[in-house]
Amino acid sequence: MNAERPNAVNAAVVGVGNMGRHHARVYSELPDVNLVGVYDVDDATAREVAEAHGTRAMNMEALLTAADVASVAVPTPFHAEIAEECIDHGVDVLVEKPFVEDPEVGRDLVDRADEAGVTIQVGHVERFNPAIRALSDIVADLDVIALDTRRLGPPPEGRQLDQSVVLDLMIHDIDVVLSILGEDPHEVSAHGAKENQYATATLGFGDDTVASLTASRVTQQRVRKLGITAEECRVNVDYVDRSIEIHRHSLPEYIEDNGDVRYRHESIVERPTVETGEPLKNELRAFVSAAVDGTEPVVSGEDGLRVLEIAREIDRIARGEAVEPEVSAR
Repeated sequence: MNAERPNAVNAAVVGVGNMGRHHARVYSELPDVNLVGVYDVDDATAREVAEAHGTRAMNMEALLTAADVASVAVPTPFHAEIAEECIDHGVDVLVEKPFVEDPEVGRDLVDRADEAGVTIQVGHVERFNPAIRALSDIVADLDVIALDTRRLGPPPEGRQLDQSVVLDLMIHDIDVVLSILGEDPHEVSAHGAKENQYATATLGFGDDTVASLTASRVTQQRVRKLGITAEECRVNVDYVDRSIEIHRHSLPEYIEDNGDVRYRHESIVERPTVETGEPLKNELRAFVSAAVDGTEPVVSGEDGLRVLEIAREIDRIARGEAVEPEVSAR
């Protein structure tokens, strides 16, 4: 077992399946953090992950008694229950996305955490992608007209997918779009196919900015891209490559080649430097800092609720359900 670091933050992970085991790994690698233990309903899985990262498999009561901060990476239906236990133990908590199933339950959790002085962060990890971090300085100087996102791919092997693609994949892009524009949409439209395993949505914003989002689990190519159309340029972001391209000053012209006249565009392409770094490690480092310093987390419980409400509305519209929207003006 790894020697505990004196004066370090004691971290725990609840749920060490596909995502939670990565939380355990990252906590074990962060300086000034002790991974004090993990919990999973599958005892064998908990022991396996604990052994791999030099810590202990513990029951919930012992784990939350020992922890200062905890990641909750259990299936979504259990997020609220486990987060409430963390709050009751005074443990700052990072809850994987989507925050909860029911926004009203999430609101109660946020209020309860505020009263207890407990930090809640929601695990929208794409905010910590180095390309998205670098994008913030670029967008600040742009007059944005439209955004478009594509998050496509086949279903991952060995993972049970009970959620629609909107709540599992598109929710990442909703969060990024809202963080870029700094406001909520006033208009939402959507369409779905294959029982919402493929979905598109259009969000309209108050200054006539529009965002078009597509997510798919039935596309035989993995794509994770964001585009921004601005008055000044076109910005393309690749989440997988963690790269940014800025296209400026497109110059149309006709050229003659061996008697044939062709039309072409030439543009200046800038490729800003993007820092390296694992998004999850950036996320957990930021969470621990917010918990220790008592500062607002990068993705707060309020942020998680706002994104959840919009994702649920998109999902319902894509299914053809006519219900009252949850999106409210703020």
